[in-house]
Amino acid sequence: MARQERYVVGLDIGTTKVCTVVGEMLEGGGVDVIGIGMAESKGLKRGVVVNLEAAVESIKKSIEEAELMAGVEVGSVHLAISGPHIKGFNSRGVVAVAGKNREVTRDDVRRAIDAARAVSLPAGREILHVLPQDFVVDEQEGIGAPVGLTGARLEVNVHIITGSQTATQNLVACVNRAGVEVIDTVIGQLAASETVLTPDEKELGVAVVDIGGGTADLAIFERGSLWHTAVIAVGGDHFTNDIAVGLRTPIPDAEKVKRRAGCALSSMVEEDETIEVASVGGRRPRVMARRILSDILQPRAEEMFHLIWDEISRVGYEKSLNSGLVLAGGGAQLEGMSEIAEQIFDLPIRRGTPAGVGGLADHVSNPAFATAVGLVLYAARHRGPAASTSGGGALTRVMGRLRTVFREFF
Repeated sequence: MARQERYVVGLDIGTTKVCTVVGEMLEGGGVDVIGIGMAESKGLKRGVVVNLEAAVESIKKSIEEAELMAGVEVGSVHLAISGPHIKGFNSRGVVAVAGKNREVTRDDVRRAIDAARAVSLPAGREILHVLPQDFVVDEQEGIGAPVGLTGARLEVNVHIITGSQTATQNLVACVNRAGVEVIDTVIGQLAASETVLTPDEKELGVAVVDIGGGTADLAIFERGSLWHTAVIAVGGDHFTNDIAVGLRTPIPDAEKVKRRAGCALSSMVEEDETIEVASVGGRRPRVMARRILSDILQPRAEEMFHLIWDEISRVGYEKSLNSGLVLAGGGAQLEGMSEIAEQIFDLPIRRGTPAGVGGLADHVSNPAFATAVGLVLYAARHRGPAASTSGGGALTRVMGRLRTVFREFF
């Protein structure tokens, strides 16, 4: 493998931070993290660009930091897409098996997937992913790999994820202005699931909740495939704003207090614990009980998890999550989140820390890095040896997406 072809780069542009992770593909098939870049996110709100120049500067800063650590020049990236504009739905495609022996070929599979994705979309929306779930050959259900089987009729169930065309184009334009090509776009919760979920969890039934600054992204897996995606419009910034209003403190200080002393479950906080809180307008800082801070955070955490549970119940997966829920993203770091989620869902809950990578793995063993590390694993698994440190271009993106349709499943 040529030196230029060894590197894959994941770029996660969130509401609060921009994270770049550079991975090196090993001969044996593994991936080593060799560079990490972090920058404060400016110019973005809930996955949508609101100030292009500020967003470009944040992206540049993050990529330059990763380049410096990795010692390689980043020319192209896999980009995470998130926000309320992301929608997912299931579709079904049916084709007659061609050929005299009625043996299912890759061409038949391709035609079935094309038939499933031939759906009418509202104006201004585009398909981001078409993920095969399972196949049916002559009414035999639950087939994972139909190639080589004999039958007259082939059906496929797929999960289609769509997004706003303008929101995606604006985000890609920001990355291009920072001097980097975008090879492919991947939704955040799908990328996070690459690194925080195990194959056993996906088979038994599991939900991953990626709690970001502006939104909480939900993905439900069952029988090894993705069956439902949704975006809940509550994130870490809502917790910060609640603290700022409730404790009458500036938002930057509210964020610091949340990270330093925040707890989402009041019963976990001792009565005599105190915290120091900055005041507005240059007044002296105040000392107050930490329990007051928890009393502000707990209702917001309960609201978020109830909204997630309502979404899971609405689509009928409440009895299918045998492996429980996995919390990823920066919001999952808040103390007490797992405990309050366990009370609400009555299911096993765990924090999802990135796994499956070597190198600087200890530096990214934090739920906040789940999406960026997942992008690196996604890129390595779906693209194979393709140059990620020398520019890609439009043709590379198109070819990458065509390959992805098949490698999602085979």
